[in-house]
Amino acid sequence: MHYPASELVIDPVLIRNHDVSGPRYTSYPTADRFVEAFGEAQLRQWLAKRNIGGINQALSVYVHIPFCESLCYYCACNKIVTRDHAKSTKYIKYLDKELTFIGELLGKDRRISELHFGGGTPTFLSREETSRLMEALNRRFERDSKAQCAIEVDPRNVAAGDMEFLAQLGFNRLSIGVQDFDPAVQRAVHRIQSEDVVRRVADEARASGFRSVNLDLIYGLPKQTLDTFNRTLDKVLMLDPDRIALYNYAHLPKAFMPQRRIAAADLPSAELKLQIMTLAIGRLTRAGYLYIGMDHFARPTDELAIAQALGQLRRSFQGYSTSQGDLVGLGVSAIGQVGPTYCQNFKELDEYYGALDAGRLPVLRGIELTQDDLVRRAVIQALTCHFRLSIESIELSYLVDFRKYFADELADLRRLAEEGLVEIAPDWIVVTPKGRLLVRAICMVFDRYLRERRERATYSKVI
Repeated sequence: MHYPASELVIDPVLIRNHDVSGPRYTSYPTADRFVEAFGEAQLRQWLAKRNIGGINQALSVYVHIPFCESLCYYCACNKIVTRDHAKSTKYIKYLDKELTFIGELLGKDRRISELHFGGGTPTFLSREETSRLMEALNRRFERDSKAQCAIEVDPRNVAAGDMEFLAQLGFNRLSIGVQDFDPAVQRAVHRIQSEDVVRRVADEARASGFRSVNLDLIYGLPKQTLDTFNRTLDKVLMLDPDRIALYNYAHLPKAFMPQRRIAAADLPSAELKLQIMTLAIGRLTRAGYLYIGMDHFARPTDELAIAQALGQLRRSFQGYSTSQGDLVGLGVSAIGQVGPTYCQNFKELDEYYGALDAGRLPVLRGIELTQDDLVRRAVIQALTCHFRLSIESIELSYLVDFRKYFADELADLRRLAEEGLVEIAPDWIVVTPKGRLLVRAICMVFDRYLRERRERATYSKVI
């Protein structure tokens, strides 16, 4: 029962049967389970506990930059659309305040192995603002010599020389939002950008020393067809990225107001969407990309592929990652992970600023994981990252009798096994090549919150 890590079989019948709404499992429990009873006091306690015993977890930092100059209709991120750059100047000052409070609580060991700027649009910031923010981070943290420093960019507002500037600040990984190159699709989602613009940014990044370039694509957007997306893939493969993220567009206009500007009649049917996804996966794998999991593809030499082969891949709020340990989330709506806890900052700027002005960490909500949460998180991490689970490793790590503890779950899993999605042996649970595209549905079997409530309406479809 050992399959190559990237082996994948697309079974349209199985996909149609199991294409339900469900979490993406960038955390477990998922963010919709966070509670306001977990606040600043709890985060302070857990940050302080990092210093106990002198054995600290590795540390990563995520910085959320919420500003965008224009609205992309498909977007479900927390963002503020504005052309007023005075807003980002003020925001940098408050990030510095938050860093001061966090730094006081972290103690002496502040070496970070990963830094990620996300958004919004991090390149909304001017060079001066980006420099000030990096200086503030450098005063509080020491970057490991092999640290991964990633930034998401909108190529439409990247000027010549910007990538060299970012490389000089220490950034070495780049994620470019492409979504689709077809002009009709771009007009339908209000994001016009040419292949030449993307190529210029990618080429400059590589020339400046960036060691990885990722392109984000979305299937299921309005006006997409097999022919148009095939042409987009032609252009993507010519750009030769190191990683590709292929996201499923989830049309949830009740939850995300910008999506109300998308005409539902322009969206591809479920059948066409499946065909587009099948086309994309086939072309990417034939071009030499390995299927890492869910929506990620990488070259065999990429650190994600290497980490997966070594059993060291992790899934976090930034998707698949090689980092382990604690995560400090900075900025409005940012999510962090410290010890057995998750916490999220206020989602609105006024509340975020107000908390910092009052001398408080701007925590909106969070959760402290129970023993049950921890064991289920380990199961879900193993399945999403490696498509296989050692029953013995769970039993030894969490002191449970796996078959008794998960008796109901195993009964449900056996039904999936009859359909060929998983194989269950005395010591292992293995996601088959047929089941890999549906790993979210398999993980949902172990999600206690879903088993109790069956509330899936706000999640995106698996496919």
